Amino acid sequence: MNRIFVQPRRRKGVRGALALGLAALLIATGLGEATASAAEDYSQSAVAVNATQAQFSFTPVTTARYVDIHYTGVPGVGQQNVRMTESGGTWRHTVGSLSTGTVLDYWFTYEKNGPQYDTPHFGYTHAGGGTTVASPTFDPPAGSYPSARSVTLSTATAGATIRYTVDGSTPTASSTLYTGPITVSASSTVSAIALKSGSANSPVASASYTIGSTQATCPVQADVPNFGPNVRIFDPGMSASSIQTRLDADFAAQKDTLTAQFTERRYAHLFKPGVYSGIHDDVGYYTSVAGLGQNPGDVVINGDVTVDAFNESDQGHALQNFWRSAENLAIVPSSGSNRWAVAQAAPFRRMDIRGGLQLYPASYGFASGGYTADTKVSGQAASVSQQQWYTRDSSYGSWNGGVWNMVFSGTNGAPANTFPNPPETTLSATPVSRDVPYLYLDGSGKYRVFLPSLRTNASGPSWANGSTPGSSLPMSQFYVVKAGDTASSINTALSQGCNLFFTPGVYHLDQTLNVSRANTVVLGIGYPTLVPDNGVDAMRVADVDGVRLKGLLFDAGTTKSQALLTVGQSGSSAVHSANPTTLQDVFFRIGGQIAGKAANSLIVNSRDTIIDHIWAWRADHGNAGTYGWTVNTGDTGVVVNGDNVLATGLFVEHYQKYQVIWNGQNGRTIFFQNEIPYDVPDQAGWRSPNGLNGYAAYKVGDAVTTHEAWGLGSYCFFNDNPSVNLYHAFEVPNRSGVRFHNLVTVSLNYKGTITHVINDAGAVTPPGTTPSNLVSYP
Repeated sequence: MNRIFVQPRRRKGVRGALALGLAALLIATGLGEATASAAEDYSQSAVAVNATQAQFSFTPVTTARYVDIHYTGVPGVGQQNVRMTESGGTWRHTVGSLSTGTVLDYWFTYEKNGPQYDTPHFGYTHAGGGTTVASPTFDPPAGSYPSARSVTLSTATAGATIRYTVDGSTPTASSTLYTGPITVSASSTVSAIALKSGSANSPVASASYTIGSTQATCPVQADVPNFGPNVRIFDPGMSASSIQTRLDADFAAQKDTLTAQFTERRYAHLFKPGVYSGIHDDVGYYTSVAGLGQNPGDVVINGDVTVDAFNESDQGHALQNFWRSAENLAIVPSSGSNRWAVAQAAPFRRMDIRGGLQLYPASYGFASGGYTADTKVSGQAASVSQQQWYTRDSSYGSWNGGVWNMVFSGTNGAPANTFPNPPETTLSATPVSRDVPYLYLDGSGKYRVFLPSLRTNASGPSWANGSTPGSSLPMSQFYVVKAGDTASSINTALSQGCNLFFTPGVYHLDQTLNVSRANTVVLGIGYPTLVPDNGVDAMRVADVDGVRLKGLLFDAGTTKSQALLTVGQSGSSAVHSANPTTLQDVFFRIGGQIAGKAANSLIVNSRDTIIDHIWAWRADHGNAGTYGWTVNTGDTGVVVNGDNVLATGLFVEHYQKYQVIWNGQNGRTIFFQNEIPYDVPDQAGWRSPNGLNGYAAYKVGDAVTTHEAWGLGSYCFFNDNPSVNLYHAFEVPNRSGVRFHNLVTVSLNYKGTITHVINDAGAVTPPGTTPSNLVSYP
């Protein structure tokens, strides 16, 4: 049923005027990977004007709405952040109070087609030689690769030249001139410097590549590893009471919405193959429950695995039931139906429910949307008060319910395609899918990770006719990441050829994790959380075949990162259709736990990537001082530049500019759930580059000729300023190859409006939390 929507999970954010440059004023360091090469993107300079002044100039290739300069080093003055003045396409600012020998560290923030970007840091010595050239960067990064690599060198300093060596020696001004990509066909170290007349040479930068037969092999790890103290492993020989005592203790720690939602505690409950009777696992925050059989029926729980509106503060709603999961189990529910009343980031995968499945709280209060895949429910799956839901490659005895946006692909027993009344979108098959990698015990008692095969036009669970097709890897090829591991130790394991198995915990990173080997598996249980501490990107994946990331939470650090996760380098063009990279149950958070900052959460440059259930979230509530318009800053949740990328289950919320930017050709999305930022201070400071009110939730790039999407919802709740308006939720080029099906917009609780659904089509959002629907576009 459709109810007036009251949203207790959305506590008011910190109010404040739109600060100069938004996130720019909070930046305290440089960034990671640039979105475009500097020579194409901008030029900059610093020159002495007189004995006490220097003028800094910045010229973007494409028109920028603003450019801010940040600098330190003026005697007696802290870091300065200034909006530059534009004239004739060049932005300028003059800095005074300088003396001969004063050294300034400076960098820029600039707007480009909506998102904002930050440059690397530059150096300027007053009356003493001008700028220092930025060090060269390497693309792809250093690492082990199965075959020869084409390596591109670049520098952020416009007009600079690069000299390099490939024998490990130190490059000089007389070394080989870089004129184009270098083919690295044997293991070697590439070193480079950048030079520009009138500027100091850059520091030397180096990258080591291991190629082909000399590629590192993972040192043998334990087949029965130590998973650390936060992984609970249960055996059917244990008494039910001892198991229940452990489950209850973990739930008591992770239950409370007000105190546990942003805790650092993380747990995993793993059940060895067998039958467990009288077990009731209430699943709290940051808890993963999974069976250790090769197939769901190998672990049978006569009982329940439950999520409900557990707390008095929930007021009967399940709108904050984030970050918990259930996987690879058979459940015979004690009451005939298992309850799984969740919101975002709470996957329900590879489950065999021998009865019904209730996706709503026992109180019938609202829940905020979820995800099911590779699952069988013999009875009825009932959503009732769930606002939105996506089900992929599953089987239901029947389905009942629908509020705004219920989507099914490849699901036997799904309802007919009846959007908008009831609001159900059904595709008979999922075009491309691959179930998640998962941990299991083999017949000899050793742990392995199963790797399901790629499916095309899939329908029903992968295990419906027996074992899931695929292959497996022994744990001897996995480095088990647990408390005490650093970015350095994790990168060492990756460079040695190891896969990664992250155990529950919070991992702070002072360098980027580089996944450069094809077919690398990075698997997490218990919501392992990766936090970049010093403005680095948390993880980069090379443009290689078959990387699988599953079960990770990326949490932005307090120093702004350019991206939390990047897949493939800019301009990636290799075809991966036979063995794509998959991102599954990979979640992103900016703020809430800490006052995080990241320009983008996810950038996908590699072709054929499968994005299968992500939640990218800029926090609208959390610990005190961790959220607010100028506190937890984030421009865009997801940027897709690669062609033929498929998203199945895309949840993106509250970013300050476009929520999703899709520039790749032939992209497809099945199910999209979005909320526009709640905390927009005023309309004047929140307009997109085309001059329209606000930033669309889902923008398809102007050059795109083919794109298709099904079942998309975007909602506004301008809590800080209800007079704010969004012109349209979806912005796409008007071409016959760009097609959208079954879209909905909603204005929640009379807080602002969305004028159109997509481009200039679709009606304004009615008052009173009433949907505005559009069946197709164009």
